[in-house]
Amino acid sequence: MAIIGAPIERKDGRAKVTGRAHYAAEAQVPGVVHAVLVQSTIGAGALLAVDIDAAKGMPGVLAILTPGNAPRLHGAGPEMPPGPALQDYAIAYNGQHVAVVVADTLERAQSAAQRVRPRYRTDEAIAEMSATLANAYRPRGIFGGDPDSRRGDPDAALAAAPVKIAATYTTPIEHHNPMEPHATVARWEGDRLTVWTSTQHVSGAQAMLAQLFGLPQSRVRVICPFVGGGFGCKGNTWPPTVLAAMAARAVGRPVKLVLDRRQMYTSNGYRPRTVQKLALGAERDGTLRALRHDGFSQMSLGDFGEFTEAVGLASEMLYAVPAVAVTHRLIGVNQALPTYMRAPGKSSGMFALESAMDELAAELGMDPLALRLKNYAEADPHSGRPFSSKKLRECYAAGADAFGWSRRAAPPGAMRDGEERIGLGMATAVYTANRSPAAATIRYNADGSVLVRSGTQDLGTGTYTIMAQVAADVLDVPVDRITVQIGDSEFPPAPGSGGSRTAPSVSNAVQQTAAVLRDRLLAMARQDWRLAENEPLRLSGGAVIGDGRRTSVAGLLARRNLDMLEATEEARPGAETRDFSLYAFGAHFAEVRVDPAIGRIRVTRYVGAFDAGRVLNARTARSQAIGGIIYGIGMAMFEKTEVDAPTARYVNSNLADYLVPVNADIPDISTIFVENDEHNTNPLGVKGLGELPMVGVAAAVANAVWHATGKRIRDLPIRVEDVLA
Repeated sequence: MAIIGAPIERKDGRAKVTGRAHYAAEAQVPGVVHAVLVQSTIGAGALLAVDIDAAKGMPGVLAILTPGNAPRLHGAGPEMPPGPALQDYAIAYNGQHVAVVVADTLERAQSAAQRVRPRYRTDEAIAEMSATLANAYRPRGIFGGDPDSRRGDPDAALAAAPVKIAATYTTPIEHHNPMEPHATVARWEGDRLTVWTSTQHVSGAQAMLAQLFGLPQSRVRVICPFVGGGFGCKGNTWPPTVLAAMAARAVGRPVKLVLDRRQMYTSNGYRPRTVQKLALGAERDGTLRALRHDGFSQMSLGDFGEFTEAVGLASEMLYAVPAVAVTHRLIGVNQALPTYMRAPGKSSGMFALESAMDELAAELGMDPLALRLKNYAEADPHSGRPFSSKKLRECYAAGADAFGWSRRAAPPGAMRDGEERIGLGMATAVYTANRSPAAATIRYNADGSVLVRSGTQDLGTGTYTIMAQVAADVLDVPVDRITVQIGDSEFPPAPGSGGSRTAPSVSNAVQQTAAVLRDRLLAMARQDWRLAENEPLRLSGGAVIGDGRRTSVAGLLARRNLDMLEATEEARPGAETRDFSLYAFGAHFAEVRVDPAIGRIRVTRYVGAFDAGRVLNARTARSQAIGGIIYGIGMAMFEKTEVDAPTARYVNSNLADYLVPVNADIPDISTIFVENDEHNTNPLGVKGLGELPMVGVAAAVANAVWHATGKRIRDLPIRVEDVLA
């Protein structure tokens, strides 16, 4: 059986279900004390003073840090704005950090935090971006590129198009809500800092902490063997991690800081609200002539850097349209800095684009899938480059066949089962195929065991498992003889787990390192046997075989007085990646049932078909696909962070009032992986899968609701009230 691609059980699964997997808050550090955050209760203004007299005299209190006594940091990145890191007195949002209380027990720290009394100058807060659309401004850039793009003359093409649609779509503020909250344990030993923290980027956290505290990176160690979910909110090094380190230095003892669920809504980013205006123009046969996509997304007021929800990037490249205009604009409000959330930009933007495509299909009297195939792009129309690989047609075909799309009756409301209306909807999925430099160390021990190390991380996606499979494939060692260690900045550096780049990046580093190690062992055997360089040998079952002979790896090493052989290599994307347009693709098919009497909507069948390159583990890949689809159903029907306008405060910052899907909301989900080895730009043929399955789900569900009810819902989430309206 092939090792790569096999549905091997997770290497970390048993440790997780038995409680042996220790997360950041469970780091066993002697002498640890506890820190608790104090947050602002106003949405805009400034701190006049922080009264700590009552709190500092309470039992067990060791220190209280405020902007008045907090150490100064050495610069900051966009995720480390000065206010939340206690560097100035300005208040830009409700929930901003204004103090940190450290005490010998958690309960004493919590009690003292309640006695801290901030005094404010209160200004009028701008709580909602819709009230200030006129103040929209152009971002400095998006991922290093221009926030606006244009090809052809879309305004003239729209005016001349015989069939056109124009609509406004909105998506709300959404929060990540991973099961594990942000947590950090920080310890100083002289000028050396060690932090155990929940992060999606071990190497990035090391670099940021070194910068902020003015240290060489070699004096900062970040440890994170397990991450209890992230979805983007743990991709940056947010203020609570820095404040824990700051507090530990202040009291001279290790400090633990764990956010409560409410603080998770104001401390580490969120998906910003968007307003998207989208227009399509087409010939009567469905040929697209023009597309205009104008996106407005929420941004923080204040000196907080910049984050843009890049909603229009898929509109630039997905369909063969000769005239396209895309713009992005930001609108400042008194809320915290937004950040990446699973499939940032594309999950929000594709809701608008794929809903608009469905509306155009209805206007044309055309099947929605046929409209997409009519405008299929064989090459990237935005960059002009060929796609490195693209099997979207095959995804459409496989998904439609498995779903039974051909039985879809055209008129809305035509499909019924008793009183229930049945709707079928579909949408396209697309996500960038990212890859970054990554390194790994592999040690082949004389006893036949193998140790693989890399400074990457596992959010639950299966990194431990796929690294073992790749090493096992190259070295021909059983997977159970391979130990994988990750989540430590002392290991070779790797990129952050964002943009679906971990598998495409780290797997290639493991493969390259294992190949170097294999070749060294083969060279040892050639030397021992006095064979020519071109004599074919192979590594198999812990031995080198060839020339009618066999020698064990243990014997090779023993003859050289070695107990192990080790190699470290870095894999970098090659120049060929600049010759292609790099994307993964997919197709979604959703069935909903709507009870018109009470407005209840249920997703009752779902099929997702994906071209994500080579699948490294069928089991973990299916898990990622199902998880992304569930996340998308949450976006379509449940998730929305509510803001109280007078106070600019989140009012549902908990898991009781912030709605997410539960088991009863999710049907059986069928997943299909279209075989496609991405060989042009990736040695292992991998594209990445973490975010692709979410893109387009919200549109597929909304399109199915329209097909069931005839009601076009353009504002997420879709609720009972929308169906009954």
